[in-house]
Amino acid sequence: MSAGGLAAARALLAGVRRLAVLTGAGMSAESGVPTFRDAQTGLWSRFDPVQLASPEGFRDDPPLVWRWYAWRRELVAGAQPNAGHRALARAAGSFDSLCIVTQNVDGLHQRAGSSDVIEIHGNILRSRCLDECGVRFERPQQLPSGEPPRCPGCGSWLRPDVVWFGEMLDPVQLRAAGEAVSGAQALLVIGTSGLVYPAAGLPLQARRAGVPVVVLNPQPTEIDSVADALVAGTAGEVLPALLARQADQPAT
Repeated sequence: MSAGGLAAARALLAGVRRLAVLTGAGMSAESGVPTFRDAQTGLWSRFDPVQLASPEGFRDDPPLVWRWYAWRRELVAGAQPNAGHRALARAAGSFDSLCIVTQNVDGLHQRAGSSDVIEIHGNILRSRCLDECGVRFERPQQLPSGEPPRCPGCGSWLRPDVVWFGEMLDPVQLRAAGEAVSGAQALLVIGTSGLVYPAAGLPLQARRAGVPVVVLNPQPTEIDSVADALVAGTAGEVLPALLARQADQPAT
């Protein structure tokens, strides 16, 4: 952990009442949740990513894609929120607002106790109708693992409720994320490389709006140039220390 960076980040967050947080895959790494690429091991290593995560790939072979996501759902279901997730949840009560915008699809922020979470890439534990009739399932344990069921609303396939290659993000979720960032007094960016857009554009948007940016990541990222404070480290080791002072202060 970078002591100098931590001190600078603490100073920047001192007195902040409205905090926005952007999290990426690194946020859940300490919970044992593999990234999309890291999960392509063993049996799945011989498949093209687009074959496993695109509308075209799903329509070509629905059982294959469904089994891939059923396996990944099992990994996520077995993971537990780490110290970073829990630190964010504990700190929420010491801010007037603490909104988490996450690129992750694992639901670990909510399981840690965070309530104001915008999932811009969806949630792997949900399923929805392939043809957008509006049907959604919130509990994956009710769904079979071998083959996708048919939508009870229109008869189409059910698919994982995540954003696939070639798909646009939900405009409502994306607009909410932008509003959360622009309306905050500081943006804390955790565990993201800054390579995936439009999420990577949120720190730039914060910068244009005059919102200070803190970047927390073990390695350098593509958005370090817009940061007002850089902290080298993981979410689990840094966030409890970074947010402890805020959590000790009562909300006003």
